[in-house]
Amino acid sequence: MSKQFSISIVRTLRERGHQAYLVGGCVRDLLLGREPADYDVASDATPDEVMRIFPETYAVGAQFGVVLVPDPALETRNNTVIPSAAGPSPSDVPAGSRDPAFRSSKTGLVEVATFRSDIGYSDGRHPDQVRFSRDAREDVQRRDFTINGLLLDPLTDEVLDFVGGQKDLEAKVIRAIGDPQFRFTEDKLRMLRAVRFAARFEYSIEPRTFAAIQQLAPQIHQVSRERVRDELTRMLTEGHARRAFELMDESGLLREVLPEISAMKGVEQPPEFHPEGDVFVHTLLLLDNLPQPCPVTLAWGALLHDVAKPPTFRRAPDRIRFDEHAAIGVKMAEAICQRLRFSNDDTEHILALVSNHMRFGDVERMKASTFKKFIRLPRFEQHLQLHRLDCEASHRSLRLYDFTRKKMAELPPGEVRPEPLVSGDDLINAGYRPGPKFKEILAAVEDAQLEGRLASKQQAMRFIRREFPRAGGPSWRAHLLIPLLLQVPRPGKQAGVGTTRSRSGSLRHQRSEAVDRGQDQVHGSGNARRKQCIRNVRRLQQGWKVLIEIGNYILNFRECRCARIGFVFAVERLQQIQIAAGLCRDVLNNCKIGGAGLLS
Repeated sequence: MSKQFSISIVRTLRERGHQAYLVGGCVRDLLLGREPADYDVASDATPDEVMRIFPETYAVGAQFGVVLVPDPALETRNNTVIPSAAGPSPSDVPAGSRDPAFRSSKTGLVEVATFRSDIGYSDGRHPDQVRFSRDAREDVQRRDFTINGLLLDPLTDEVLDFVGGQKDLEAKVIRAIGDPQFRFTEDKLRMLRAVRFAARFEYSIEPRTFAAIQQLAPQIHQVSRERVRDELTRMLTEGHARRAFELMDESGLLREVLPEISAMKGVEQPPEFHPEGDVFVHTLLLLDNLPQPCPVTLAWGALLHDVAKPPTFRRAPDRIRFDEHAAIGVKMAEAICQRLRFSNDDTEHILALVSNHMRFGDVERMKASTFKKFIRLPRFEQHLQLHRLDCEASHRSLRLYDFTRKKMAELPPGEVRPEPLVSGDDLINAGYRPGPKFKEILAAVEDAQLEGRLASKQQAMRFIRREFPRAGGPSWRAHLLIPLLLQVPRPGKQAGVGTTRSRSGSLRHQRSEAVDRGQDQVHGSGNARRKQCIRNVRRLQQGWKVLIEIGNYILNFRECRCARIGFVFAVERLQQIQIAAGLCRDVLNNCKIGGAGLLS
C-alpha cells in the first residue's frame, strides 16, 4: 500500500474542512521503524461525506463508519476482492487489524473510518449502537490497546497520543485502553490479539490486562471459530510462535482453544530419543525453529504432528512408546481442522504432514519404488522441513534428513515421475475385465517400472500376463454373455426403443433366409451340404466374436452404471444379439452341428 496515497486522502479531507489522521497499527509500525502492511485513516467526515468526496469507494461497513477508498494507480477494482457488505467486525476495523482475509481484501485500499463511540456489545463482537463523533480523543478510547490508539498527522509528523501509547511502546508493554475487562468484553478476540502482539513484538502484557485475560479466557468460545483460527495462524507464522503458545498456556487460553495441545504438558518421552523433555516442550522447540516466512500448513503440521502422543502413551518393558500415534494423530488433527473451519486443501496437507512424519525412519530401507513415491508427495519440501525441525527439537541427528536430500539430488526427474507404460485401455484391449483389480495391476506395473525392472510396454504386458492371469481363461466374455442372452426378452415384446424395430426386422429377415438355406442344404447332395455347412459355421464363428465384443461393451456400460441413454442403447444391442443368437441356433440345427464348441 502506498503511503503517499493515504497521505493524499488525509490532505483531501483537510481541504474539504474535515479532521483526518493516520491511525492505529500503521502509526505504531512507523514509530517502531517497521513497514506497515496497510494504512488507515480516521476522520470526522461521515461515510456519506467520504463517499461524496471520493466517488470510487466501497461502503463495506458504512453502518460502523467504515469506507474503503481504492488507489487508482494500483487498479484495484480489477483484481481486488472487496469484503462483503456486512463488513468486518468493528473491533477488527481499527487500523492494526492483521486479519489475513481482511488484509488481503484491503490490498490497494485505504480504510477511512469515521470518529465514533460504540455503545454496548451484547453479542461480544458488534456494537449495539454506533454514534459518530467529531472528537478524535473519543474515537481512540474505543480501540483495543494503547499502542494501537495513536494518531499521526502525516502533513506535520505530529503524533497525537491520548492513551499513553508512546510510553508503552518505549516500555514494551501491551496494555488495554481503559478498563481491560470492559475492552475484552466488547470483543473476546482481543484476548488472543494481546497474546499475539506481546509475542510478535517481544513485549510483556500489563498485569491488569493479563489478569483480565485469565478471568475471561473461558468466554473465548463466543468468538467465531474462523476468527480464532486466523489469530492462531498469525501467531504461528509471524515469528515468536513459541512465546505466543507459552503466553496462551499461562493465560488459560490454550486449554480453551486447543485442549489437545494443552494435554501434551507432562507427557514423558523416551529420553534416548527425546532428551529435551515432555511432548509440550518438544512441540514448543519445533515452533521456535519455524522458518520465516512460514507456510501456514507447515506451521500447523509442526504444531499437530505429535498431537496423539498423550492418548497413546504407554510404558513398555523396554521404553516409553506411543503406538500408532501418527495414524491416530491424523484423526485428531482432522477433528481440529474441521472445528476451526480450515479449507479442504489446507486440511488435506496438514493431515499428510502428520501422517507421514514418522516415515523418514524407514528411508534407508525403502525399496526404490517406495522411496520415489514418498518423495512424490505434494509439497514434499514441507515434509522434509518438518522432519528436520523434529530432529533438531529432539536427538538433533540429521542423518536421515541428509540421506534423503542426497538421494533426491541423485535421481533424475524422469525416474521419479516416469510416463506410465500401460493404461486401463491397454488392459481392456488385452481381454481383462474392468474393475477394482485394475488399480492393483497398474500399481504393480508402476512399482516394477520405478525399480527399473520394466522399461517398455511390451515388457509391462508380459509382466501383467505372468503376474495377473485372466480369470476364467480366454472365453470369459462368452460365458458372461450367455446369461444375458437367456434373460433378455424377445424384441417383439419390447416397446419404447426408437431404432430397434428396423434393425430387428432386418435381423429377422436374415434369420428366415438362413433357415431356408439350411433346409435346402438338408435336401441337397451330401458333399455340397457339408461344404456349405462348413462355410456357415466359419461365418458364425466370426459373427460370434462380434457378438462377444458387443456383449462386453454392454457389460462395461453396466459396470459403469451408465446414464439412461447408455442403458437404452445397451438394451437395443441386447435385442439384436438375441435375434442373432436365434439365427445361429437355427442354422446350426439345419446343418446338424452342435454349437457348444463355438463358445470357446
